[in-house]
Formats: sequence, structure tokens, C-alpha cells
Amino acid sequence: MKFFNLLKKELTELLNKQMVLGIVIMLVLFSIVGQVMQSSIDEISKNQYKINVMDCDDTDFTKSIFDDMKSMNADIKMIGKEFSGKEFQDIMKENDIESLVVIPEGFTKDLLENKNLSALTSVSVMKSASSVAMVSSDNSSALSLLQSVISDKLMKNGGFSEQDIALVQQSFKVSEITVVSDKSAEISMNTIIQNISVQNMIIPIIVFVLVMYTSQMIIGAISTEKIDKTLETLLSAPVSRGAVLGSKMLAAAIVALINAVSFMIGYYVLVGGAMTSAMPLDTVSSAVSDTIHYSNAMNQLGLHLEITDYFLVGIQTFLTIMISLSVSIILGAMANDAKSAQNLVMPVMMCAMIPYIISMVSDINTLPTVIKTLVYAIPFTHTFTAMNNLMFGNDRIFVFGIIYQAVVFAVCMFFAIRIFNSDKIFTSSLNLGQKSKLRKKAK
Repeated sequence: MKFFNLLKKELTELLNKQMVLGIVIMLVLFSIVGQVMQSSIDEISKNQYKINVMDCDDTDFTKSIFDDMKSMNADIKMIGKEFSGKEFQDIMKENDIESLVVIPEGFTKDLLENKNLSALTSVSVMKSASSVAMVSSDNSSALSLLQSVISDKLMKNGGFSEQDIALVQQSFKVSEITVVSDKSAEISMNTIIQNISVQNMIIPIIVFVLVMYTSQMIIGAISTEKIDKTLETLLSAPVSRGAVLGSKMLAAAIVALINAVSFMIGYYVLVGGAMTSAMPLDTVSSAVSDTIHYSNAMNQLGLHLEITDYFLVGIQTFLTIMISLSVSIILGAMANDAKSAQNLVMPVMMCAMIPYIISMVSDINTLPTVIKTLVYAIPFTHTFTAMNNLMFGNDRIFVFGIIYQAVVFAVCMFFAIRIFNSDKIFTSSLNLGQKSKLRKKAK
């Protein structure tokens, strides 16, 4: 019985109202993230069998191919040949499409007479570097279905042997074009996203680490000093409270920055070492040529950041850290004990985790308006999407993000200074109906 009484006592202390509220909030927020991801997946599923085709060959054979694909529940949209002389970016914009498969002129003749497939052209519109964007504009399922229908038709009606069909399939080539805004380049969108994701992934990770580290550090420091009366002694010393507040924030920011830089260096060493060890020696020359081609394509598409862009990202990251520090000071002042201080980290953690997860799997700018507004209302979101917005020309969203973060920081800092300059730093608490231990002691 003594054991169960002790167990009941420990559970009562651990499962307090603050912890239960935190769990409920976490479940609600994660359900929102799940709905966002589900809506993105549903949108992809709807477009999976939507195929946009420009038939420049326009023969009975190609028409029969598309009829067979329609019989397999493929939703085919035909783009007229009159667009064939235009730039791909203009074709995609005028027809409001994000993917296109172009059948070249002479396709049927080359196939039936020479048993060779002319190279098809696959065009994809790239609006972001998210994994959902890669899937939504991907033509791989359409090309696989097209290849399967052609092979089946040749075997049944073309008199081709299995060996002939194997030769035809071996000659199956696709020229991939990627369109970004009003520019296009001959490169696979998958190649771009794979390279960009490795580069852009480090910024959200660093921001997440910085926010979590600084918030835990400040909340822990403020709450500990408040509980053991060290803060009261410090603030009664002949030193301005603003200097005390500023030194705490600056110290936390410096330590967090050191950890972020160390993490970044380790990450690049890890990724670089893994890529180098996985590359055979005989592919080094081809890798160099691929790198040159990739670099030229990125410049052609305008997917590169200048020094000023990185400086702006740095400003936004700085504002994010300052917001987390000011909010953490307010939350730390409301802690009654070490346990409540741990629970008070959860609001900051959720505000950092939600945009971090969503930005990694989806393009926030393409979400429904209500959800997008709610996500962007979290100030940390703008830093997670900063590089993506700059790279893809969403300058208005980026500028609004800096202004919005500056306003949020000013408001949070105003309340933090108000609390620090008054006796509320010693008396305020977030006890959800429980009596404050500090007030009990004061009595």
C-alpha cells in the first residue's frame, strides 16, 4: 500500500493541470499539421492521373495511344499544336498547367519503321523546393503509363516481337525541362530539388535548434534565479535592470550561436563525407560535368542567392532568436518551480515545430488561405520559408515577414521590459488555479 500511495503522490505531482493542458494543445496542433499534410496528399492524388499532352505528331497511332490511356481512367488534357512554337514557360502559363508531355513530330514513323522511340519532352513547373511540389509536377507516372501502353499496342497490333519491344524500351529517352516563373532550363526538377533540399535543409534545422536552445536556456535561468531568490538579489543591486535583461539575452544568443555554428559545420562534414564516400572514382569526371551543368541551369533559372539575400536571411534569423528570447523571459517569469518551467517551454517548442514540419514537406504558400494565414501568423514561419521565398521570387512575403517579426519582437520586448522593471517578475505565475508557492512564502 505504501508503494501505491507513493506512486499516486508522484503521478499527482507530474500530471498537473499545466502538463495536461500542454498535452491537449500538442494534440490539437499536431492534428492541424496532419490535416495540412493530408490536404496536400489528397491534392497530389487528384492530379496523379491528370496528364497534359501536346501531340506534335498528330497521327492515328498517337491518337489511339491516348484513347487507350483514357480507357485506363487517365484524365488527359490535349494542348494544341499551335503552342509548339512558343517558349515552354509561356505554354505552361497560358494553359494554366504545371506539367506537360510533348510528343515530337515524326514519333510514329520513327517507331514503326525504325523501331526506335524519339525522345519525348517532359516539362515541369517548379514553384518551391518542397517534396510535395516535386510530386505534384512530376511526369514519371504519365511517362510510365505512356511507355506501357505503347509496348502493349506494339505487341498486339504492330507485329513486334518481344525482342523488338525490348529494343524500343531501351531507346526510350526523355528530355526534361524545368520552368521557374518566366524562365526555363533543360534540367530535371528532381535534380534541382535534391540539390536545393540539401542546401536549404540546414537553415530550418539551425533555426529550430537556436529557438529551442535559447528558450530552454532563458526560461531555465529566469525561473531558477526567481525561485532561489538570486534574481531578487541581482535586481536590487546598483545595476540597471535593462543591463541585466540585455546581458541575459545576449549571453543566451551567443551560446546558441556557437552551438548552431558547430551543428552547421558538423552537418556539412557529414553530408560531404557521405557523398564523397558513396561516389566511385570512375564517376568523378561525370560528376564534375554534372555539377557544371547544374550550376548553369540554376543560373539560367535564377535559382541562386546573392550575398545580400543571405544577409536578409540572417536578419530574419536574428529577429526569430530575439522573439524567442523575449517570449522566454515572459514565460520564465511565470514559473513557480522547476517542473512548471519545463512545461512552459512547450508553447515555444510548438510554435517552432509546426512551421518546421510543414515547411519540410509542403509549400506553405500553396496551402488554403485560412491555413496559410494561421501558419504565417506564427512569426517563426517566416524564417523557415525565407530562403524558399527569396529563391522563387516571393519578395513581398519575405518583406512582410521581416516587418511582421519586427513588430512581434517590439511587442514581446515591451512586455518583457515591463515585467522586468516591476515587481511582477517576483509575483507573476501561471498556476492554472493552483496557489503560487511564491505568494505563499511571501505571506
